[in-house]
Amino acid sequence: MKLLTIFTPTYNRAYILLQLYDSLLRQTNESFEWLIIDDGSSDNTKQLVDEWIAEGRLTIRYVYQSNQGMHGAHNTAYELITTELNMCIDSDDYLPEDAVDKIVNFWTNNKSSAVAGFVGLDAYVNGTVIGSLLPEQLQSSSLFDLYYKHGVSGDKKLVYRTELTRQYPYPLFEGERYVGLAYKYYMLDQHYKLLMLNEVLCIVDYLPDGSSLNMFKQYAAHPKGFSFYRQALMKLPSASMGFKYRQAVHYVSSSMFAGSKQIWKELSHPWLVAAAILPGILLHGYIRLKLHSKQLKGKANDYSVG
Repeated sequence: MKLLTIFTPTYNRAYILLQLYDSLLRQTNESFEWLIIDDGSSDNTKQLVDEWIAEGRLTIRYVYQSNQGMHGAHNTAYELITTELNMCIDSDDYLPEDAVDKIVNFWTNNKSSAVAGFVGLDAYVNGTVIGSLLPEQLQSSSLFDLYYKHGVSGDKKLVYRTELTRQYPYPLFEGERYVGLAYKYYMLDQHYKLLMLNEVLCIVDYLPDGSSLNMFKQYAAHPKGFSFYRQALMKLPSASMGFKYRQAVHYVSSSMFAGSKQIWKELSHPWLVAAAILPGILLHGYIRLKLHSKQLKGKANDYSVG
């Protein structure tokens, strides 16, 4: 049985999927399968993937669903994955040829039910590691502590035990298609740590239609999802009060975008929300101003799934 499932949420990305497919064909270790969650594409993604399946060079599963956003595609993937480990590779990214081999070898030598999995590195197309390396002195850490205690920066590649990623499914909000993916990771952080692998597992290419480059519009278009996410972050036991306060400011702003009259439903920290009212209003106004500027310049983008 394969050890790893590489899953890819995709939305109208047929034009770029070939580079990921080619990188999977070049893998020096074949102990993986590729699960593609097509989140409502209207391009020729299905036709393209059907051709690859017919070639028979990789173990590929293709699933089509109505558009739910990146987090909805993750929910579907976690329900379907049967391998011990899983890793998300976005449709505009690809793998170094030894990535699967590094994953298999590392887990074989360090496998433990006491951890959630492990974290590796992302790199730009030119080979430069995104952000910082992982601290050499650390054997394990929660993802939250990596960023907010140990000073790690930049996107990292997460490899999780599948039995754990079925927990904490992302909520779906009618008319919205965004909830921060870190919600699940930070929930798992409260029970498990991640091992460290200072090796590049993914090559990242940030495209103009990617959600990471359209955050202001995402923020305004999916306020209930953002509000839920900020509420969850305010409740993290390991977070500093300064961190929680920043989440409260965003929570106020998102609630305003949602037109919510129930801003006080965040009852775990009502005083924190009260202190965040004014800066939250200012943030709300700033984002509206930036969105208006983008629209005037013709730079707004409706892309919602990476």
